[in-house]
Amino acid sequence: MNAVILWAIGLFFLLLAWYLSNTAGRLDRLHRKIDISRLALDAQLLRRSSVALELSSSGIFDPAASMLLADAAHHARTASDADDAARSRAESDLTAALDAALQYPEDVAEVRRDPAGAELLDELEASIRRVEISRRFLNDAVRGCRQLRGQRAARWFWLAGRTALPQSWEMDDTPPQGLGPRSSQ
Repeated sequence: MNAVILWAIGLFFLLLAWYLSNTAGRLDRLHRKIDISRLALDAQLLRRSSVALELSSSGIFDPAASMLLADAAHHARTASDADDAARSRAESDLTAALDAALQYPEDVAEVRRDPAGAELLDELEASIRRVEISRRFLNDAVRGCRQLRGQRAARWFWLAGRTALPQSWEMDDTPPQGLGPRSSQ
């Protein structure tokens, strides 16, 4: 009888250790996915601001729109990585500047008549889509990680260690109105 109880207790602790190890591994993978997704989002945001700077300096827009776009793109590029809220605001401001510069489909059609303008607009559309996708991947990974870290076993056994709770990335990433509906959807 004692051997059966000891065997059952041993089996229980073995299953508990397996479950905790598996959960800790999932948390680790989610944290790595968050880090990779954040790097990908940073790259896409940098690409978007670079294209916006090129577009503003191309001479296609009137001076006021060019200045507004260049200023917003510069602030988005130089926003501090340490302060996510300020960087998010700067990226949302760039989105607003792009929307202001490319608000009307007629103006966009005029920009597309110039071959260099058409190429820059195509590159801008691609970077805007990639920013949306990268942000969605990051926020999905953050949501999954927060959900897993909210489970009792993860909290009670400190499976995440001292790792900070990941935060989602919130910004306005809607495409400019003048670009029209995307063909990919």
